[in-house]
Amino acid sequence: MNLKTTPAKPLTADIVLIGAGIMSATLGILLKELDPDLTIAVYERLDAVAAESSDAWNNAGTGHSAFCELNYTPQRPDGSIDISKADKIAEQFELSKQLWASLVQGGQLPDPEAFIHSIPHMSFVWGAENVEYLRKRHAALLSSPLFAGMEFSDDPAQIEKWIPLVMDGRDRSQPIAATRMAIGTDVNFGALTRALFTQLSQQPGVTFELGQAIEDFRHKSDGLWRVKVRSRATGKSRKVRTRFVFIGAGGGSLTLLEKSGIPEASGFGGFPVSGQWLKCTRPDVIARHDAKVYGKAAVGSPPMSVPHLDTRQINGRRELLFGPYAGFSTKFLKKGSYADLFRSIELGNIRPLLYAGARNIPLTKYLIGQVLQTPEQRIAALREYYPEARPEDWQLEVAGQRVQVIKKDKKAGGVLEFGTEVVTAADGSIAALLGASPGASTAVSIMLDLVQRCFPEQAASPEWQATFHRLVPSFGQPLAANAALTAAVRAHSAEVLKLT
Repeated sequence: MNLKTTPAKPLTADIVLIGAGIMSATLGILLKELDPDLTIAVYERLDAVAAESSDAWNNAGTGHSAFCELNYTPQRPDGSIDISKADKIAEQFELSKQLWASLVQGGQLPDPEAFIHSIPHMSFVWGAENVEYLRKRHAALLSSPLFAGMEFSDDPAQIEKWIPLVMDGRDRSQPIAATRMAIGTDVNFGALTRALFTQLSQQPGVTFELGQAIEDFRHKSDGLWRVKVRSRATGKSRKVRTRFVFIGAGGGSLTLLEKSGIPEASGFGGFPVSGQWLKCTRPDVIARHDAKVYGKAAVGSPPMSVPHLDTRQINGRRELLFGPYAGFSTKFLKKGSYADLFRSIELGNIRPLLYAGARNIPLTKYLIGQVLQTPEQRIAALREYYPEARPEDWQLEVAGQRVQVIKKDKKAGGVLEFGTEVVTAADGSIAALLGASPGASTAVSIMLDLVQRCFPEQAASPEWQATFHRLVPSFGQPLAANAALTAAVRAHSAEVLKLT
């Protein structure tokens, strides 16, 4: 779409960003770097920034780079390991680190220790079959420069040095194995989002409003969008005129996308999945664990439910979490309405919803089982990773709410997607981000792709290309095929972001 034409009537802003989460923050910063003259208006329904999926308590905080997430490396029917998705996700996170490093160097982000820390990423499995899978996975990943330095061990003594809590009280005759990537990270996406919006809101031409609900969209013949915005405090509504709209409202994006009326939105549905954590309350236990330890997901469970025993840095405090325990709610947002799911159902997506439901009976059974879990069952799941866990040392905390994408499929009728999906209008004037995982960790890659899709002429210009490469030095170059480039950009990001 063209950002340079002069409209007949004054614009409220060139760009409207809906939702004050990591996606809108990343897109806003990128667009302002690409064209400082752009005017941007940000509208958030709640009275706080990063209060939903981007909040530190509502996501795993893992810098998702496929170092430890086993669901990104499926085993093929012939027994070999497919690492293509792992390569893609690892590369996407490297792009995120490069942008953050550039913004730290430029003074647009604060001390990186406010939002990112080094923490080993580990996979841990038990049972002979799983040990063999992890061994093959390790060998396959070492063929990619993005996984250089990954360690493997099936020696209980070595694993105990890495993760003593996991080995305390464990049967030493049990076959076990672990992999370890020392360069893993823990990211406080809430702190990062707030820092990005602080920087963005201080720039000329940017307005930022909290407590604003989006009620409707209208795309007029002049090519502009009229967005109806209502103040939740006063109840007063107004029309906002803009060239481009980005819907980055987390679980609320689907409903808003449907209101836009664009043909590309037809057929999308959503399946909400909630989560909970067990939070450790004993400082001595917390101090003995220094890793993100991921295991294998239960059969039928969604990827966001991969169990992990997880060291975190949240608001200046070291925390230890286990989970997440999946659940079901008809809400699309943690602070949403129980009517969200029903409001999202339209003629265009009933068929995909029904087909996806029929094809995912194991997932439904799994979620019902999770909802009905007793405290004793939750502790039993924790003890698979920390055998000596005591119930009195852990408390249950509510985690975030996610909406898995359901999309039309000519063969299957409807398919449940566990990744992220960017939906854009044919003219590039409106875009929405749907889905959940890996989400925040790959925000930079997703937004770089969105900018090129929605603003193709400007993105191809020498000026914008130079900015892309300044902010993300490896832009446009596949890291998985270039060991030297991977090592160089990784070393630079680590130095600037203080990752040791």
